[in-house]
Amino acid sequence: MSFPNVKGGGEVREIEKCYYYLHTNGDLIHKNYLDNEQVSDFRESGFVKMFWLIDITDRSTAWGMLIEAEVCGANEERLKELKEKWGITDADGKHYLDYLGLKLSQDGNQLCVTTKNFVNLQESPAGFGSNIFEALVALCRNLNYRPQKMWGNSFEDLIRNKQPPHTDKEE
Repeated sequence: MSFPNVKGGGEVREIEKCYYYLHTNGDLIHKNYLDNEQVSDFRESGFVKMFWLIDITDRSTAWGMLIEAEVCGANEERLKELKEKWGITDADGKHYLDYLGLKLSQDGNQLCVTTKNFVNLQESPAGFGSNIFEALVALCRNLNYRPQKMWGNSFEDLIRNKQPPHTDKEE
């Protein structure tokens, strides 16, 4: 399931199929998609903290990458540039919230994002921010997202309570 490639007023925004990787110095670097062999280059590099494949048919990959990159310490100016380029706005963010099944509410002067299993702030993770993106970043942090180049949970996996592949559950 994906949500529409729409920027606020209905203008179609396409994102090319490509990789982005987060360099250890905080740079978020674009690489054209060549093939799946690139993954081993990213995984084995000591300079790559994290990498993402951005899919033109699924804007959720752009949202997920930007949220995770923010949590991982990506350069703020680069994040701002990509958010503007890709139309990452509150209007678009409402589509992403619906896609993930998250709830949005107002709490004073802050927006609050919670999961569908939200009970209360003492028992359940939540994210607060002045806009949807900031609230999602806070929720990602509160779900204890950690960058892993292989077999780790993405922000979306954490929302959907998915286990990373190739792990054994302790019983």
